[in-house]
Amino acid sequence: MGQPPHKFLDEPPSSEMLTPYDRVHMALYMRLLDSARDGADWRAAVQILFGLDADRDPARCHHIHETHLARARWMTEYGYRELVRESQRSLPP
Repeated sequence: MGQPPHKFLDEPPSSEMLTPYDRVHMALYMRLLDSARDGADWRAAVQILFGLDADRDPARCHHIHETHLARARWMTEYGYRELVRESQRSLPP
């Protein structure tokens, strides 16, 4: 299943542009989207993806899960466009 990210915030930075945090945590976002699609319980997702025990601090863990999942969803609607533009600029003419 892989290791949880080494460092994460309780809430990802909010920006209309991709942030360095988004770039570092892109794989986490994808895994969050997969777990939501598959109907996984948020407690299990937090334990596996963040290495946190939701029984110890359920409010914080739920907040971490929901805010990161919201940012992951933002990436699928808006953030990916920046990645596409970057990849197009790096293509040879």
